[in-house]
Amino acid sequence: MLEEFLTAINGVEVTTASSVFKLFLSMVLGSMVGWERKRKGQIAGIRTFALISMGATLAMILSIYVPQEYLGLKNGDPGRIAAQVVTGIGFLGAGAIIQMKGSVRGLTTAAGIWIVAAIGMAVGVGMYAVSFVSTGLILVVLLLLEQIEHRIHAGVETRIIRIKVNAVVSDIDGYRQVLDKFRVHLTNVYVEYEFKEPTTRLNLVVLVKESTDYIQLFSSLRKLNPTESISLATQVSI
Repeated sequence: MLEEFLTAINGVEVTTASSVFKLFLSMVLGSMVGWERKRKGQIAGIRTFALISMGATLAMILSIYVPQEYLGLKNGDPGRIAAQVVTGIGFLGAGAIIQMKGSVRGLTTAAGIWIVAAIGMAVGVGMYAVSFVSTGLILVVLLLLEQIEHRIHAGVETRIIRIKVNAVVSDIDGYRQVLDKFRVHLTNVYVEYEFKEPTTRLNLVVLVKESTDYIQLFSSLRKLNPTESISLATQVSI
């Protein structure tokens, strides 16, 4: 009995036993990745990742089953069914990405959705070892590398310095020099002009340390131009 089952799940022919086993395995592997995402408070969690993995596996099973049962079918490309998985996953991944005033979130979850679909496809064609190893590596990236990343950037956080200037600012080199003086790393700049008043709104995306003296920093930035206001935020305001 056991030998027949092992032969069925490792064979190339699509059977009920092999299909059920593959769907169950893809559900387990997808759920493992989904558990980690749900643990981080993401909308896409265990159920979503399990369904994505199972759907990709089912698509691969159908891709193998169709030519087996309808070998003489004309214009039948068994790869078409599996190829549509990639397109569908693209829409799901885009839905997981949230953009809020210049702040993009959900990229890791979108990448997880994409690779879980690939794992489901691998299970569907019987590449069990590759599926297990891939799932393990995904969990290593999501769990272990996250800790390493936090240690590397310990005490460093991303902030946005909002500056409203009652003039048209055409050069930000002065701001860059002040930030360098306080060891604040400038990563991006968002600028909005109002030529009628005239007014310039600067959003300086920076990496700052917890020990940064914001009072002295803002005082130095204020001296560069006729500044109306300076504030600190976590999102870009344009």
